Amino acid sequence: MSDPTSARPGKPRVGLFVTCLVDLMRPSVGFAAVKLLEDAGCIVEVPVQTCCGQPAYNSGDRGTSKDLAMRMIETFQGFDYVVAPSGSCAGTIRKHYPELFEDDPNWRAKADALASRTYELTSFLVDVLGVTQVDASFDGTVTYHDSCSGLRELHVKRQPRKLLASVKGLTLVEMNDSDVCCGFGGTFAVKYSDISGAIVDAKTKNVEAAQAATLLAGDLGCLMNMAGKLSRDGKPITVRHVAEVLAGMTDEPAIGLARDTRNKTSQP
Repeated sequence: MSDPTSARPGKPRVGLFVTCLVDLMRPSVGFAAVKLLEDAGCIVEVPVQTCCGQPAYNSGDRGTSKDLAMRMIETFQGFDYVVAPSGSCAGTIRKHYPELFEDDPNWRAKADALASRTYELTSFLVDVLGVTQVDASFDGTVTYHDSCSGLRELHVKRQPRKLLASVKGLTLVEMNDSDVCCGFGGTFAVKYSDISGAIVDAKTKNVEAAQAATLLAGDLGCLMNMAGKLSRDGKPITVRHVAEVLAGMTDEPAIGLARDTRNKTSQP
């Protein structure tokens, strides 16, 4: 297959790492990511891919983690950049893949190479491509949750806010403790469900106190966790991935809502 960049000089070739949750639970986030990247001048491809291995890594299963990391390294070789609409998955590749191969110089070099080219979506748009505004509109108030991995491993905080500031009609209202965990933590929410429940209870109280109509974040796991709690508590706050708003692709029902095909409205 010919390299598409040869016909379009100067355009970076980006491999989109969709992530498992986006693929299985919220494909609209992947389509939004493609639109944002293409609007920014990238050539975007979505190769056949597997899990990055984060659940196995967090559970201490280094063997499975290594197997999945090797597949990912081979899948995304040749791309100028790898971009994920998830700070936790991008963080796994950037921070933890090199650790997996400390005793294998050959694979360590490959892991380092992939890590150096991998970015969370909003960080890539702002920090690498220099995007300062998007062509989107959203009528309403939003508040933003800073997901742990994106914030602490990749320093993603100002980038989504910078882009949201350019969305026509959108007003960002900061919640208290926006940078405090929502309680998800992947396998943590399963292993320590009581602790996770207490953390998300505190988080959603802060979300509600911000009095914004919509909650945004950059990691689908966090969003599903908070959306579930808000729904169980009967709170009328919609929940979306930030990419959907930045891309102007908000026709799909919010997370946790289902489309009523009879009258085209969203129902809980």
